[in-house]
Amino acid sequence: MSPLQLFKCLADDTRLMLMLLIAREGELCVCEMTHALDEAQPKISRHLAQLRGCGLLSDRREGQWVFYALADGLPSWASATLASASQGEGLRLAALQARLAAMGNRPPRRVAPHYDSQCTPE
Repeated sequence: MSPLQLFKCLADDTRLMLMLLIAREGELCVCEMTHALDEAQPKISRHLAQLRGCGLLSDRREGQWVFYALADGLPSWASATLASASQGEGLRLAALQARLAAMGNRPPRRVAPHYDSQCTPE
């Protein structure tokens, strides 16, 4: 992956926030992301497919849930870029995480956060 590819993949506000939120939470399912971002499921799914196509996300199915996480093997410079963007969007991400915390019936998560050691899952 080149820097140009990364920035093209993150050039949309929804895709950027999805990546930063997933990075902070470790992994999320589509229902959690639609709730946090207050967006329609088709829009979130379309952006997740684009991020998977860019090689930035991986997914796994567990029963009825599909969970998304940062792809293994992201270059260190890409992880550093995401960490910097996370700092820049700290207040906005905190508000999204508060929305997640208030969400009822969240599916259980098994993965710890990847790189943002300042944030811990509930």
